[in-house]
Amino acid sequence: MLAKVKQALRITHNALDDEILDLIEAAKIDLSISGVQVIDDTDPLIVRAIILYSKTHFGLSNEDSEKYLRGYTSLKIHLALCGDYHVNV
Repeated sequence: MLAKVKQALRITHNALDDEILDLIEAAKIDLSISGVQVIDDTDPLIVRAIILYSKTHFGLSNEDSEKYLRGYTSLKIHLALCGDYHVNV
């Protein structure tokens, strides 16, 4: 997941890996508390959600953060409502 997020952020060095890993974990927690129970790092929609979350919160001056936030929020809602992302008990 780290490599995919770094590529999406256009980061080629390792100096910011800790910050990016924190963003990945925060995205997973945010998805979880929003009702997404199945968070699979190989699922394309989960990967896209984590990338959008990371693009929203990465960097100090990010003029596109609102655009990424809207995309993340929309995808998060869809995932939370979709039965495929709930644990069947």
